[in-house]
Amino acid sequence: MPDQAAAKNPESASSATRITAVESPTTKPTVVYPSRRSRKRWIIVASVVVALVGGVFLWHYLSGFESTDDAQVDVHLYPVSARISGYVQAVHVGDNQWVQQGATLVEIDPKDYQVAVARAQANLETAEASARALNIDVPISSVDTASQLKFTSSDIEEAKAAIAAGEKQVAAAQARIQEAQADDVKTKDDVERYHLLLVKDEVPKQIYDHAVAAAQTDTAAVTAARAEEAAAEQNVEEARSRLIEAIARNESAQAGPQRVASTRARALSAVADESQRKAELDQAELNLGYTSILAPVSGEVTKTVVVGLNVDAGEQMLTVVPLDEVWITANFKETQLRYMRPGQKVKITCDSNGRSYKGHVDSIAGATGPLFSLLPPENATGNYVKIVQRVPVKIVLEPGGNHDHQLRPGMNVEAKVYLR
Repeated sequence: MPDQAAAKNPESASSATRITAVESPTTKPTVVYPSRRSRKRWIIVASVVVALVGGVFLWHYLSGFESTDDAQVDVHLYPVSARISGYVQAVHVGDNQWVQQGATLVEIDPKDYQVAVARAQANLETAEASARALNIDVPISSVDTASQLKFTSSDIEEAKAAIAAGEKQVAAAQARIQEAQADDVKTKDDVERYHLLLVKDEVPKQIYDHAVAAAQTDTAAVTAARAEEAAAEQNVEEARSRLIEAIARNESAQAGPQRVASTRARALSAVADESQRKAELDQAELNLGYTSILAPVSGEVTKTVVVGLNVDAGEQMLTVVPLDEVWITANFKETQLRYMRPGQKVKITCDSNGRSYKGHVDSIAGATGPLFSLLPPENATGNYVKIVQRVPVKIVLEPGGNHDHQLRPGMNVEAKVYLR
């Protein structure tokens, strides 16, 4: 009987995979089911297979990303300070107000700087006038010097020629004096001889009178010759005086190039002074422009300045937070960086609103976080304890990711980097 065989051999009955029905003309069909042990075995096998497959899929999923909750929102804060000192006469922004780049935030009283600009402008105009005058004097001085040198050289030559001519005239006058004196002596001797002869009535009186007249003429000739000599000597002296004056003027003219160089140096100094005055005017205009404090970037303002405050140059008055330029600094363990590369996609979850943001790895810091601290660790002391270090990773959001400005610097986020 089949039932007895099944009872005697339970293993063969448990290995049956189908239901055996024994029909009897007097009884209903009997259904034979698998044993409970066989069914448990199949359940265990199926569970192990499912667990293995699930484990493989879970390992593949978990090894595909690295995550950390040690991540914060960062941004470059833009401190806005005064570049000049002065009285704050207007503040055009309120706390936590959004401003556009280039917008006027604060105004400093400009009156003092307007006066400084006017004074610098006047000084520049004076320097320009002086420079123009000296630049005109340089060519005039050069021409005058050249002319003086030429004229004084000519005067010297003329004076020398006049001296030479005068000395010749003196020599000629002296020769005439000697000739006239000789003639005067001869005629006087003749008068004496003719007078003795006249007394003796040996010559006519007419001859005697003629001899007296000749003597008087020769005496006058001597006087005239001496006068010519004196005039010639006077001409020589005048020529020598002119020569001395010409030499003096020539020596003065010789110093002309030095005067021209001095004038040129003064002109260059005036040009340099003009440039200095121009720079002072530019600085005064810059200072006047600094009376309006402008927003360096678009962002949200935090201010510490009020109207009526006297500020100094370099004193910080506001801080602009550019919320459109935030990024994430995620501190990953060094053991998580093996397969992390720039450009990998990142999912950021914000703790404050629970929202998720998309981004990508921008860069990995060149050193661990503790090395950037005020007191970096010193591992060469002998008290070394190995601690897993964390390395800052910069994660940037996709364009427009923080369009509603809900990510604020300092907020905690969770970063998940997809490695593949």
